Amino acid sequence: MNPVRALREASGLSQAELARRSGVAQPNVAAYEAGRRSVSAEMLERLWTAARPLPHDALAAHRADLVSLAGQHGFGSVRVFGSAARGTDSPGSDLDILVTRSPGTGLLTVAAFAADASELLGVEVNVVTDGGLRADHEILATAVAV
Repeated sequence: MNPVRALREASGLSQAELARRSGVAQPNVAAYEAGRRSVSAEMLERLWTAARPLPHDALAAHRADLVSLAGQHGFGSVRVFGSAARGTDSPGSDLDILVTRSPGTGLLTVAAFAADASELLGVEVNVVTDGGLRADHEILATAVAV
């Protein structure tokens, strides 16, 4: 199967949606898929990046799993902030998560949770703990429950 078509179909996107996300005209996407136009390594990378799941979609699909994973690492009150919370995330965006950590949960556990969450969701996850944030901090003000 053609690599562009395989990539698009695996991501569940239409040609029009892949075109919109990548900035490549839809007729060009169709030509790549039909083999009428050869795709460079750079273009394939561009299309692959555009086909990645949007962070808010990945979160919606795995919300319960993420909350469970957070609990396994000693975190509660899982919230999202940033572009995914605002609905302005793009295929290259990461997912910003705010958590409350249990006493004794250290930075290595935060890093392990971020790595495990990234693997679960298929997007890069950044984790911030709320313990050091001032009560009026923008993250606390804009974070929404997962």
